[in-house]
Amino acid sequence: MEKDTVIIYTDGGCSPNPGLGGWSAVLISPGHNNFNKELSGAEPDSTNNRMELTAAIMALRSLKRSCKVELHTDSHYLKKAFTDNWLKKWLANGWKNANKKSVANVDLWKELLELDTKHEIKWKWVKGHSDNEFNTRCDTLVAEARNNYTSK
Repeated sequence: MEKDTVIIYTDGGCSPNPGLGGWSAVLISPGHNNFNKELSGAEPDSTNNRMELTAAIMALRSLKRSCKVELHTDSHYLKKAFTDNWLKKWLANGWKNANKKSVANVDLWKELLELDTKHEIKWKWVKGHSDNEFNTRCDTLVAEARNNYTSK
């Protein structure tokens, strides 16, 4: 059976960093008349990097079956972990980085690795705060999620 293709844009951020964080994702399904789905949320005590990873996790978790995914992120941290084999090195070194220090966000990386085996993911970088329609929408959703959290 042919896998569905899904295009995902994600973003995450905190202000201040660390501090109140927000994450978001826009999912586009070309096989379903370019149907768009938006996801977002906030956490009171987080970091920019945790929110970037959370955005990808929440987007991938929302897929009901294994898909071909083109995941766009403005986070080099997220993209390069997969495309530059950082994760393989961290795993081989017992979750230690090149400086022999513990890798941050191991809980989220482990979940992303599991999701990466479920889907066929192409990790793509998009310049943040530029003129990309979906990255701009993600920025807006992050800000709204953070604002809605503080107004509760």
